[in-house]
Amino acid sequence: MTTKGTVDLDVEAELSDAWVASEDAWVASEPDAGALRRAHDAFTSGGRVQLPPVRPLVADSWRRSARARVSPDGAACVELADEELAGHREEHPLSAAMPVIRELMGAYATDGEHLLAVCDAAGRMLWVEGHPGTLRRARAMNFVAGARWSESVAGTNAPGTAIAVDRPVQVFSAEHFRRPVQAWTCAAAPVHDPRTGRLLGAVDITGGDRLAHPHSLAFVQAVARAAESQLALLAPAPAADRVRLTALGRDEALLSVGGRRLRLSRRHSEILVVLAHRPDGVGGDELLTLLYEDESVTPVTLRAELSRLRGLLGAELLRSRPYRLDAVVDADFGAVDRRLGSGAVSAALGEYAGPLLPASRAPGVVRLRERLADRLRAALVDRGDPGLLADWTYSAWGEDDVEMWRALSEVVPDTGLAPVLARLRALDEELSAGATVLQRRAAHSRR
Repeated sequence: MTTKGTVDLDVEAELSDAWVASEDAWVASEPDAGALRRAHDAFTSGGRVQLPPVRPLVADSWRRSARARVSPDGAACVELADEELAGHREEHPLSAAMPVIRELMGAYATDGEHLLAVCDAAGRMLWVEGHPGTLRRARAMNFVAGARWSESVAGTNAPGTAIAVDRPVQVFSAEHFRRPVQAWTCAAAPVHDPRTGRLLGAVDITGGDRLAHPHSLAFVQAVARAAESQLALLAPAPAADRVRLTALGRDEALLSVGGRRLRLSRRHSEILVVLAHRPDGVGGDELLTLLYEDESVTPVTLRAELSRLRGLLGAELLRSRPYRLDAVVDADFGAVDRRLGSGAVSAALGEYAGPLLPASRAPGVVRLRERLADRLRAALVDRGDPGLLADWTYSAWGEDDVEMWRALSEVVPDTGLAPVLARLRALDEELSAGATVLQRRAAHSRR
């Protein structure tokens, strides 16, 4: 964790971007901690955000934290005990990158009285290492391995917010949503699977005011990139005749084929998802109904889209009569489905990066998306594992899932029940308020 001077850089952004320039301006001004605390008190007491001294990125995070009913005076919860933590570490992809992360950050953290931390995509700390004295102080706020520091549970903090927005983040002093964390400074950057682009977790550096420098963010971002490079070196080379399709949690799918990695348009993403699900092929008339809600769309429109897609992929991959992909397609949603079929619920949830093309309204995609989510939800409820259920409910796609929060409330240990019940009450209130509005509209329309 680190902030004071902050540069919130998108991995793919250029330094000349207007957004980065605005963050540089914030760094130069270095808002004082007292002003931030007053702004924090104003927000937690009355919901008002003062811009400045609060940055827009932090203001958005505070609002998300408040909607998630995070207590400003609470503490992070430890979810993984020793044996369970050891097993999760061993199975997690980032374990292969830890030697590189330690080599780059270990001495820096120890000599500077800082901590290096690595969390998974759910915000659970897998490793927290560094200066012994700093480790002891961090235990007071449960910044320890096994604790969950996702934004929806622990409020604004660098690793949790970096995961929430999927970009490097630096958080200083009273920018932290929870007051017990406001003596700390943190910087974190997300780490992705270099093959699929899936978010794996984040690497973080945490300490005191000496970390409050824009170089801290640049440093942790470089470590994240080194970790991704190490994972790429260790990953087995894909078979030449295989195609990789990544569409979970993304509105625009990624396609890896022939050594190329392509980001597809939304319509092309929908076509590839449907064809990957139907390897034997789909006739033109049926494909039209699977892709378009509007029944007035003509076959000419579909053929034009397929022609553009064929130009992108090559005629040898996209065939017609019927339309099909002439290759073995390794689709992430198919992998989750297979895991569920074999009863590997934990592995299925681990590979589930979010709903399938969440913004798509193509009928065929909507059916696949709902079917996969419903299968996974049912499997989680049937398993009754509080850790797995918490992974779902504390995710971006599960935070408003009332049924899953209720299922979690029935199995979570008493020590973790209070925040679950608080979230259920909040969701019930929101649903009741929504129902009342609809009833009023219906009554008004009958007049």
